[in-house]
Amino acid sequence: MNDTIGVGIASGLRILVIVGHDYEDLELWYPKLRLEEAGAHVTVAGPVGGQVYSGKHGYPCRADAALAEMESADFHGVVIPGGWMPDALRRDGKVLDLVRSFAAEGKLVAAICHGGWIPISAGVYRGVRVTGSPGIRDDLVNAGARWSDEPVVIDGNHVTSRRPGDLPAFCRGILAVLARRGAGGPRTP
Repeated sequence: MNDTIGVGIASGLRILVIVGHDYEDLELWYPKLRLEEAGAHVTVAGPVGGQVYSGKHGYPCRADAALAEMESADFHGVVIPGGWMPDALRRDGKVLDLVRSFAAEGKLVAAICHGGWIPISAGVYRGVRVTGSPGIRDDLVNAGARWSDEPVVIDGNHVTSRRPGDLPAFCRGILAVLARRGAGGPRTP
């Protein structure tokens, strides 16, 4: 087996991962670690920078930064884990503005499971082919998305998956989009 598959594919890319209370543990940690393995710099941002957030299953995650300080221009994409967190953060105007900016700039917008609630509230799914937790299927369809029950759906810069069991396909989809779109990245310091 080749242990270097995907290593370096995201070298130099910057990815924002959103965190908040009751995030789905695996849906945050698996993509975060996979992206780091592929060479990306991952920033985890929550409502309060430096705060430790507990996942649904109790796994802690310390936010590197506050969401209020984040700008899409500094990143190549955003990953939105599921859990109950997205239902709370979809009410935060800054979070919605961030997701709208990522989508408008053609950058990666990746959401898994209930993470789709945030792009729904940001209004970026109209006409986009997506999947997500079966529990939010009606929300996705009512937001104008074209629903598909698959482990991963890639539509342009959007990558979506249904549940933790789809994480390998979700991460392959994220890396495929980043490999294709990596050149249009954040501003340089």
